[in-house]
Amino acid sequence: MSYSEAREMFADWGVDTEAALDKLAGIAISVHCWQGDDVRGFETRAGASGGGIQATGNHPGRARTPDELRADLEFAYGMIPGRHRLNLHAFYLDTDETPDRDEIELGHFTPWIDWATAQGIGLDFNPTFFAHPKADDNLTLSHPDQGIRDFWIEHGRRCREIADGMAAAQGGEVVNNIWVPDGSKDNPVDRMGARRRLEASLDAILSPDYPRERVLDAVESKLFGIGVEAMTVGSHEFYLGYAIRKGAALCLDMGHFHPTENVADKLSAVALSVPDILLHVSRPMRWDSDHVILLDDSIRAMAQEVIFAELTDRVRIGLDFFDATISRTAAWVIGVRNMQKALLEALLSPQAQLKQAEAALDFTTRMILTEEIKGLPHAAVWDEFCARQDRPTGLALQSRLEGYQASVASRG
Repeated sequence: MSYSEAREMFADWGVDTEAALDKLAGIAISVHCWQGDDVRGFETRAGASGGGIQATGNHPGRARTPDELRADLEFAYGMIPGRHRLNLHAFYLDTDETPDRDEIELGHFTPWIDWATAQGIGLDFNPTFFAHPKADDNLTLSHPDQGIRDFWIEHGRRCREIADGMAAAQGGEVVNNIWVPDGSKDNPVDRMGARRRLEASLDAILSPDYPRERVLDAVESKLFGIGVEAMTVGSHEFYLGYAIRKGAALCLDMGHFHPTENVADKLSAVALSVPDILLHVSRPMRWDSDHVILLDDSIRAMAQEVIFAELTDRVRIGLDFFDATISRTAAWVIGVRNMQKALLEALLSPQAQLKQAEAALDFTTRMILTEEIKGLPHAAVWDEFCARQDRPTGLALQSRLEGYQASVASRG
């Protein structure tokens, strides 16, 4: 079906496809650097643990250097319509120096800033509280040892300073997201003590203030992790309360909740109490397994909540998956494009009619509309979106992805 035909069909439902395309073009997605190298980073820390983070597989083509990772990202962005961002973790520094985590500075990321600015890509940032000898106990900001807490507090402070420097260099906002692996493998007896220590450490990191338009601090919860099955210090309830008290953004990671929870449902609930929300979009096949996202019901539900609740100005969308069993560049491209497709479907929905039926308690009409719009030609509108930005679709996309993978397969 042609785009002009699809446009007419959507118009019959009261939907303006041009407005939907314009809105989609303005939604930036933060692409996570760690998919490209299996969450290894560019430090060498013998014996350091991964903090429960593990990529499965050994597909050829893993980026081994910052230059290789940037080349892979350039290719991936070239396959994705729209202008997007890069989510960079602190242990992806690019320098000949060997600073410890509490010694990193803005200059250690200058190549990333220069590259991203030249590419027109905004940067986001994350302190790295894992894969380090001082995190081997799966305790960092809540560690009973004040010296270890001080080490990680200084790391967090420096990361905020780096984020502010990135924002100043690029002239825009940098989301600085804090996640720590802290918890207990077996039943603790002093949960309050651990949470008081985490709260105090976070308070220390988040002082001084940086201009909110430059550094948006976010805090990320988790249900449990490998080695912290009994208690996660930074639970959803802990960080929800902390974000409300401190005015920080709350990060909702789709893999960090119970498998039966509807994370999309949480958006409107927390949006009433926190100023900003960061999404980490993932596919938790078996809890936090971080599979590449598909265009499935969970992603559609998340996109619909963002659009229908009119949260696009308050929600930052980032991806968080890592799969080493397939082409890493293809994973980026497929994941980002599926998130965009879900957003487009939501933008192409007859919101007014759906909300009107619901407000009138006419659930029959709501169900009829919900089901019938699934058959509308969303793909034709998506193809138009890609064509206007010279991005391939279908078999042409497959050919480009396979060709690039063949070019990097010799990396081993």
